[in-house]
Amino acid sequence: MIKSLLIANRGEIACRIMATCRDLGIRTIAVYSDPDARAKHVREADEAVHIGPAPASDSYLRADRILAAAKATGADAIHPGYGFLSENAEFAEDVRNAGLIWVGPPPSAIRSMGLKDEAKRIAEEAGVPVLPGYRGEAQDLKTLTAAAKDVGYPLLIKAIAGGGGRGIRLVSKASALKDELESAVREAEAAFGDGRVMLEKLVEQPRHIEVQVFGDAHGNVVHLFERDCSLQRRRQKVLEEAPAPGMPDDVRAAMTDAAVKLAKAVKYEGAGTIEFIVDGSRPLSVDSFWFLEMNTRLQVEHPVTEMVTGTDLVEWQLHVAGGGELPLVQDEITLSGHAVEARICAEDPSDGFRPGAGLILEFGLLEPVDGDLIRWDTGFETGDRVPSAYDSMIAKLIVFGDDRDEAVDRLIDTLAHTQLVGVPSNAGFLRRCAMSDAFLDATHHVNWIAEQGDALTAAPDSHQHASVIAVCDVQLDASGAAQPWDVKDGWRMNGAPMRKVMVAVGGDADWIDPNEFDVDQDLPLPLVTDLSPRRYAVTTAGDSVLVDVPDYDADVEALLGGDSVKAPMPGKIIAMNVKAGDTVARGDTLAVMEAMKMEHSLSAPRDGVVEAVSGTVGEQVAEGMVLVQLIEEE
Repeated sequence: MIKSLLIANRGEIACRIMATCRDLGIRTIAVYSDPDARAKHVREADEAVHIGPAPASDSYLRADRILAAAKATGADAIHPGYGFLSENAEFAEDVRNAGLIWVGPPPSAIRSMGLKDEAKRIAEEAGVPVLPGYRGEAQDLKTLTAAAKDVGYPLLIKAIAGGGGRGIRLVSKASALKDELESAVREAEAAFGDGRVMLEKLVEQPRHIEVQVFGDAHGNVVHLFERDCSLQRRRQKVLEEAPAPGMPDDVRAAMTDAAVKLAKAVKYEGAGTIEFIVDGSRPLSVDSFWFLEMNTRLQVEHPVTEMVTGTDLVEWQLHVAGGGELPLVQDEITLSGHAVEARICAEDPSDGFRPGAGLILEFGLLEPVDGDLIRWDTGFETGDRVPSAYDSMIAKLIVFGDDRDEAVDRLIDTLAHTQLVGVPSNAGFLRRCAMSDAFLDATHHVNWIAEQGDALTAAPDSHQHASVIAVCDVQLDASGAAQPWDVKDGWRMNGAPMRKVMVAVGGDADWIDPNEFDVDQDLPLPLVTDLSPRRYAVTTAGDSVLVDVPDYDADVEALLGGDSVKAPMPGKIIAMNVKAGDTVARGDTLAVMEAMKMEHSLSAPRDGVVEAVSGTVGEQVAEGMVLVQLIEEE
């Protein structure tokens, strides 16, 4: 029995594991890097240990520091969560060699499933369907060119190691093979230290369906049905659901049977996921799915499985890791209702999904979170700071319904009342995805989001209009007037009443009469957050916008231009394109920052001359630091 658990992770998954530990009376130990010193997972743990600076390579990926923390705190076991070291066979071995319980599969299973070519070889031997392709040892261009011809175009180049969509390239014709191959190898070597690739026949309208499996040390393996994760962006999941829509009983039986066979073939223990690629151009059938890969860990989307099966998979993990048998046999695991999960990220879909960092001013749901119909798994709260060094996902919204229509309706309604202020939010984008005809009809596929473009990423004008009108209503509200002269009724001595408010969104400022705007009555009520006496953050249907109320001409001029170029988030300067005395035009790129694993160009807000440059290349800068100061050209 595990009595004390160190969680070698952070954010949402660390908090989620702690929730189960509290129910079981298990003591929890958190580890944290410099920017996570006051993070939610640190606050909720019984004990916390500092393991290094912000870069994951110096903290959350440092196996030696995590093991030292476990020893220093008297931990019985280590749970890796997902990401970081969760699928690192060497780390699993080190944990076991240190006399600790590893809450995960055997290192041998991690190794067997960690390389895509080896995993597919094992799958074939176990009788699991696998896509046609090339998985040979030879990696020279001549061999791969011949193999590609045999496989047929279009095809995919896939890195043998790693995951997360890296090292994958689509090749539509033979003439593109060489360049795409070189690109895939470079990315794979940089990401995984292994440039080997395989070739695979392309399924042009793929669905992604996966099966949750669970094994124990006594040879028992079960499945907990399937999840559909076909709504993806750049091969990263966006919405996940269980069960898969349109799943016939015979296909479910064939797919889950194949998953259990593969798990048994590698003597699997603990939670794992068998992923299948499915031909989405036709109805599901027993010959339309093929093994893709196995994730030897708990998945981000595991809550939807928990909701439709009434289980706690983390509790199962801890029980099995402690030597126990599976809590249920296959016939005792039932499927009920439908669940959908949305990944809440601090990112701006309208700006190429630019991730954001900084202080969270407001965060949460207006809907009641009961854990049965609505579940809110989060690693952040109002007042927390989102660091720039890690993934942008900060929470997961999971909803349940008696059927898919009810679950999706609940998701759409809850996303409309999800508020994230201070950092960018993808809630509006998620809501548009869920409201689309393709998702409602379950005709979406892995490439569908990429095909839609701005229709999903750009907030509708009606959302901005509603936000502006909401600010006007706040400004014209007379309920707080201390005396008659404070009533904002638009009275004028020599003319008809005029009730207008000067507001600005972005660089555009104008006088607005709220009565002249037709607000879409079907839109959810805007959520208004006061940031300062004349600045508001307004969230309408999940989309947030900053609305300023300028002080007439002086503020309008400052808003439209401005003299300072500031760091929008913490990060590192990787290019400084100007020096003092340079003349610049509005829109010129003055500097480039690297933050949240992306590059961000900082542009001149107006024409002018560079008075001073504060930042230098390679320097880590704080959010709000003035990097370039402008003056007017004489």
